[in-house]
Amino acid sequence: MKRPAPLKPGSLLGVCAPSARFDSQKLNMGIHVLKKMGFKVKVPEEIFKKKRYLAGDDVLRANVINQLFSDPDVDGVICARGGFGAMKILDHLDWNTIKQNIKPFIGFSDNTAILLSIMDKTGISVIHGPNVVSFANAPKQTIDSFYNTLTGLFDKINVTNPQIIKPGRCSGVLRGGNLATISHLLGTKFQPDFKKAVLFLEDIGEPAYKIDRMLTQMKMAGLFEGIKGVIAGSFENCDNDEYIEEILSEIFDEYNIPVLSGLASGHGRFNLSLGMGTHIKMDTINSSIHWI
Repeated sequence: MKRPAPLKPGSLLGVCAPSARFDSQKLNMGIHVLKKMGFKVKVPEEIFKKKRYLAGDDVLRANVINQLFSDPDVDGVICARGGFGAMKILDHLDWNTIKQNIKPFIGFSDNTAILLSIMDKTGISVIHGPNVVSFANAPKQTIDSFYNTLTGLFDKINVTNPQIIKPGRCSGVLRGGNLATISHLLGTKFQPDFKKAVLFLEDIGEPAYKIDRMLTQMKMAGLFEGIKGVIAGSFENCDNDEYIEEILSEIFDEYNIPVLSGLASGHGRFNLSLGMGTHIKMDTINSSIHWI
């Protein structure tokens, strides 16, 4: 994997809107936070377009990303929000342009579809981190994690409220993201490859039986063959969430790999940024994740 160069104060972040329409007030609040960190922000006019529940039609949303990657003045690209729509633009993204212009791409939730596809199609690492609207009410820990990850100062996370489902140590390339989004990529040409990966999963608003169903489908499709470990982030507002750790234990038991839950990343109050496509060491004994 090729790593984009770390950014620094004064670097220019371009905002894209690959998914749903967004609240303009929250976007402006998020942009204000990014500027307080010291970043400049470019907001293309096209992201304010609307089509049903989407931020414009598929080609327009994809072209904003293509243009931000081709713009030599733009140092990194960050998503406005999640929701739904990112997978609809994958066929319209210019993978050669993205590959030739290595920059950090930041987002989470529905934008997992783009994060995974950039890694698989271009060999460039990405950042699973807050979308712009997420910064509107983000706590300091989320903001600091984003800044330190983007500027190359962040290389370790200690999971503060760990649940060790299967103890052990492992190393591999960190991949993953939103569970529902990953499951919807199954059977497509953008189905991700998790071989030799440490798999990260998170979700929101999914009852336990749907989480079980998605994981079972992914398992039956062979998506977990060859994985090195599993890290579970937040499963926010998920009915019967008391069953989730038991489900994870059953799904991954046969692989004999470490499984750790409780990472404060995803849709919860805290959303720690994660460099994906890079090698990490995971240790359930110390409940730590270390980027190599």
